[in-house]
Amino acid sequence: MTDRLIDEVKGADLGDERLNRRLVQIVKRFGESPNLSIPAATTTRAEMEAAYRFFDNDKVSSQKILAPHAARTIERMAGEKVVVLVQDTTEIDLTRPSQPVRGAGPMDSEQRRGEFFHPLMAFRLDGVPLGIVWHKQWTRDTIETEATRDERDRLRRQTPIEDKESIRWIEGFRAARAAAVASPGTTCICVSDSDSDIYELLSETRYETAATPTDPNVAPDETPPSAMHLLVRACQDRSTETGRILETVRQTPCLFRNTIQLTARTAKTGATKGRRKASRDARAAEVEVRATQVTLNPPWRPDRTLPIVSINVVLVEEQNPPDGAEAVQWMLLTTLAIDTSEQVQWIVEYYCLRWQIEIYFRTLKSGCRVEERQFETLSRVENSLAVYTLVAWRVMFLCCLGRECPDLSCEVVLTASEWKSVYQVTHRGKPLPSTPPGLNTMIRLIASLGGFVIRPRTHPGTQTLWIGLQQTRFLALAWDAFGPDAQDAA
Repeated sequence: MTDRLIDEVKGADLGDERLNRRLVQIVKRFGESPNLSIPAATTTRAEMEAAYRFFDNDKVSSQKILAPHAARTIERMAGEKVVVLVQDTTEIDLTRPSQPVRGAGPMDSEQRRGEFFHPLMAFRLDGVPLGIVWHKQWTRDTIETEATRDERDRLRRQTPIEDKESIRWIEGFRAARAAAVASPGTTCICVSDSDSDIYELLSETRYETAATPTDPNVAPDETPPSAMHLLVRACQDRSTETGRILETVRQTPCLFRNTIQLTARTAKTGATKGRRKASRDARAAEVEVRATQVTLNPPWRPDRTLPIVSINVVLVEEQNPPDGAEAVQWMLLTTLAIDTSEQVQWIVEYYCLRWQIEIYFRTLKSGCRVEERQFETLSRVENSLAVYTLVAWRVMFLCCLGRECPDLSCEVVLTASEWKSVYQVTHRGKPLPSTPPGLNTMIRLIASLGGFVIRPRTHPGTQTLWIGLQQTRFLALAWDAFGPDAQDAA
């Protein structure tokens, strides 16, 4: 499995060939044991110390580590007709009361220290993650605790967008636009949640011509624009030429009805950030879907005049929620066409893919345990986070690929010793098949080592898979040392 993961860092330029080789070795070890500590994942003390020195090297950075992976992600995007590019932010909590991490900043309070991680991740329409296209990391210097709410709102309105943390959404969109230029045959849809409902993002140009035309008969200034679209969940009922967005779209006829399966959610302790953070039970929600186009009135800015924006709106709204339950309401702003019910249905499907990045964050934190790595400085944390970013992507990729391409040979991603050892252990010594099993069969067997109960209509999640991959490493080592192939070699 790690052979394909190693390909994601081949070509990395860290300014020293020894560092480049060390990166390959680290990725191999961490990919074999996503959940283990660094001392446990490495095989010798020298290898462990070399890993720690690598993360502490001034020549190493997360941007350099992930650069070849981003290039390969764009190559994978070029093979798809439509790609959904999801951007979102997660906290990397590095609170260490006894030994603070140098360089970590305050989060929602001075007591909680850490940084913020904001990736732009590409997905196929079936949910298979293609990789990380771009990412940003930052810390806060201070947080305002003395100002009143009115004072904070006044400061926010006076501050240029370039000086706010919310600039990340625009930077992410521009990175998506650049990726679309590099994938001229692919329609790219940049999706983000309600935190990105910023007028400057809605008014951002979608078109960027490539520096070099792909057609030699086309002049540089005639290069066709990239196929780039925006899809944002609104959090503000903005002013339009005819009123407010919500009342305008509610006046249109229902295009179709749909059922949305809501997962259960438990609110974090002390969370006070509105209904979307509140606890809820799992249930099926019956929703009505409407769509229309609106022209937004630009808000006031102290340093610039914003353009008028015409944008399409898709409203997904639950009419009769159960007693005590909050009604589902998604107000989606998009540049995608809404001429037919089928186009609107696809917009809803594109937005639903946004939840895939939440699974990725869970894999990164719970599976790779990035917040539990005991580093003394933020730079070391960031370098290790870049490596685990690759490992978490690969775990999620395998999980989805096994489900979507069940008959693909398992040897596409697994070595012979990996699949043979797992097959023998899970089948209690049953003879090996004459040909390698399908990928889905082996992914389910590996996940069963991590606690997945194999049933005909269920699929493993990333948690059982990362635990199973850890067991697979040890089984493969034993197979190489003591299995039939080792005896034949002897």
